[in-house]
This record gives sequence, C-alpha cells and structure tokens, in this order.
Amino acid sequence: MFKHIALAAFAAVTLIHGVRVAAEPMTRAGEFTIYHNAVNADTLSPEVAKAHRIERSRYRGVLNVSVIKDQVGTTGTPVKALVDVAIVDSADQPVRVPMHEIEERGFVSYIGAFPIADGQEIKFAIKVRPVGAAEPTVVRMSQEFFTD
Repeated sequence: MFKHIALAAFAAVTLIHGVRVAAEPMTRAGEFTIYHNAVNADTLSPEVAKAHRIERSRYRGVLNVSVIKDQVGTTGTPVKALVDVAIVDSADQPVRVPMHEIEERGFVSYIGAFPIADGQEIKFAIKVRPVGAAEPTVVRMSQEFFTD
C-alpha cells in the first residue's frame, strides 16, 4: 500500500508540473525512493513550460526526478538532493543534462531538457544524492522517444 501512496505522491508532483505520466519508474536507495520519468517536451502545458523555461517541442525531451524519504505510516517526505544527469547521444558520447530544482507546495523535483529524434533510444545515468544520504545512487534507464 505504501508504494501505491508514494506513486500517487509522485504522480501529484509530476502533474503539478504538467507532465503526463505514462509509467512511474522508481528506484529504492536505502531509506529513499527515487522517481524518474522522461517525456516529450511538447506534452507540457504552455504555462508550465514557460514558468520553468522549457522549450515545448516534439524534438525535446524532459526528465523529471523526485526523491521521497520513506517514513513509516506516511507517504514519505519529499527531500532535496544533488542530481547530476548524463545521457548517451547517438555518437555514444555522454552529454550532461542541466537539472533545475523546482520547489512547489512542499514538493521538490528536478527537471532537465535534452534533444531527441524520432525513434531515438536515450540512455540515462542519473546520479542522485539525497540530503541525509551517505552515498549517491546511480540510476540507469533508457527510453525510446517518438516525435511523429
């Protein structure tokens, strides 16, 4: 049940920022749950994109990362973290994705934008060190993007 509540919390954070959630990928790291989701930037509402200085384009992707500290009997507490992201481009070269912290209504998330092409599979290396964590966690995920 806790997982369902935490997923609902992540969905709420994501929806606050206007991102449609297709799936809720998550990674457990000690007492923290790291939620990570990538979508096409054109799925953001114009207001959200403007507020967070993200170009709405079908040729841009957006990564959203949120960290919840587990607390027994609750849905957990959103926490700040150091978030560093690199993607592997089509030439197999790592490219850093600048991440920006968004704090709104008690939720904290990190977003970053990157270029995409139709049918492109992007591999992400997401390094997250939540406040209070002794060591960072590296989350690896890949996602295929479609622009047409």
